[in-house]
Amino acid sequence: MHPDPKTKQGKATRIIHNRRHKDSLGSPYSPVYNTTTYRFADTDSLRNVIEGHTQGNLYTRWGSNPTIRELEQGLASLEDAEDALAFASGMAAISATLFAHGRSGIVCIGDLYGGTQELLINHLRPLGIPVTFLLKNECEQLASVLNMPGMLVYCETPANPTLGILDIRKLAQRTHSRGALLAVDSTFASPVNQRPLLLGADFSIHSATKFLGGHSDLTAGAVMASADHVRPIAQWRKNLGQILAPETAALLSRSLRTLPVRVRQHNENAMAVACAMQNHPAIKRVLYPGLPDFSDHSLASQQMEGFGGVLTLELKGGREQAEKVADSLKVFLLATSLGGVESLVSQPCATSHHGISREERERRGITDGMLRLSVGLEDADDLIADLQQALNQL
Repeated sequence: MHPDPKTKQGKATRIIHNRRHKDSLGSPYSPVYNTTTYRFADTDSLRNVIEGHTQGNLYTRWGSNPTIRELEQGLASLEDAEDALAFASGMAAISATLFAHGRSGIVCIGDLYGGTQELLINHLRPLGIPVTFLLKNECEQLASVLNMPGMLVYCETPANPTLGILDIRKLAQRTHSRGALLAVDSTFASPVNQRPLLLGADFSIHSATKFLGGHSDLTAGAVMASADHVRPIAQWRKNLGQILAPETAALLSRSLRTLPVRVRQHNENAMAVACAMQNHPAIKRVLYPGLPDFSDHSLASQQMEGFGGVLTLELKGGREQAEKVADSLKVFLLATSLGGVESLVSQPCATSHHGISREERERRGITDGMLRLSVGLEDADDLIADLQQALNQL
């Protein structure tokens, strides 16, 4: 893991020692400030905080809370960002970013989470916001569709559920040459494996429910960017009421302290599972960026420091066989979401992409025979044995 050039400290050291608040009783970490409001000695003091002349806490819904602010300091540090915002969910982070920076038009590249597509198609388009979708192999068309000033390019890499990789550096160059901004949903990678801002992106977005939280016990989101880019997003968060609770912020700060060691194990386990599944006769293909024969392996090796804890299996027998395997697993839990310590299995056509038409899914290479695996922190041999016993029942 590369040390931060400013502090000379590695990511794990920085996040463990991220303490803005110095507890008077000696606690190594901040207490939970579950207050909604704060009293002032006089009106002048209140006014100075509201107008930004002095720092202080005013109202938690605005994000003005020591527990939340300390979490955001840690999130920014993870991505080497100037600033960060924490949200009540990943979709809250995405929607606030799109509203703040995408009203001139949004261009989406590659595969996206089904919920993000629903937001773009069913809600943003009816509000009059132009939305264009380009397939991963249509990046050359980007310059022609960025035809208005102040547009936003949005993508996921690695993508859900195909694990497709986009060249962030090249995308950033093309985007900026047209006066647009680039937002990258980096949830599948986590900041341990990939830092989009260092590759030229303007926004790094995460569903913190996943790897950042890591224990399937909280729902949250995050956006990391420059202070200038964060400021308008914060206004949308405030007025849409998207702030997370201080208790959730404290849980997420706890989780961040173990993020580097957790993600390293996710990477190791997922690679072991992917390699073990490659030659099974019932499996048509294994999609995982760490495999040498994966189509985007070379690019992933260049812009990622690890290949993540998610992989997708495509069964030769289609939807019926995929369902049978999912129903036969005993260690892998049949559940949505990803990034927790426990391994999960889901069928994209029935969960994350259920709201997308079959024709659109197939156009994007998302077949009914796919099973998405979130590989947890169990012993890899047990995970492989569980998959083998389920596949042997076909």
